Amino acid sequence: MSKFRFAVLASGEGSNLQALIDEVHRRGVASLVLVLSDNEGAMALERARLASVPAVALPPLPREGRKSYHQRVGKVLAAVEPDLIVLAGYMRLLPPEFIAAMPPIINVHPSLLPAFPGLHAPLQALDYGAKITGCTVHLVDKGMDTGPVICQEALPVLPADTADSLHQRLKSLEHAALVRVVKAFALGKVKIIGRKIELEEDTDGNQDSVNQCI
Repeated sequence: MSKFRFAVLASGEGSNLQALIDEVHRRGVASLVLVLSDNEGAMALERARLASVPAVALPPLPREGRKSYHQRVGKVLAAVEPDLIVLAGYMRLLPPEFIAAMPPIINVHPSLLPAFPGLHAPLQALDYGAKITGCTVHLVDKGMDTGPVICQEALPVLPADTADSLHQRLKSLEHAALVRVVKAFALGKVKIIGRKIELEEDTDGNQDSVNQCI
């Protein structure tokens, strides 16, 4: 098993988490050391348990603020010492203090950022009349979906698409992109210098653009 350790924060179904379990954790590329959810009923927790990965439900306390809640999250994460934190459908905005205290944090979003940040990105794309959309894996900063882009994948919007059908088609792109990026981190191919992402050259000497998947 790889010495590279990553943790996942998730709020819901956990399909991106399942891709990481199947293609990264079980293949020994990196060790998934914790799945934490703010939602006690999240399917992501069950997916973790079925894979024998530690799973922690940590719902917010009544009237608990964002900063206080994430201080508790940070203590749980610190105990497992991850090298990377992955947001896989985690529905809370992280406080700047939390981000500064943690190892790199990445997120996957169902649009070609900076287009359509925030909630309901597939619906935003349809309402706008976009002909092409996609997904983005990016480094998390204090804004909402504003961090430096690591990887993007595109697909056409079909005339018959609904928000649901488009989101379903985007999920396969999200899974593949997130897996590729976590593998790249585990293999030491990603360097973060401030807000700049540097990717290691491949065997042919070609450097991947941050606008393309690794």
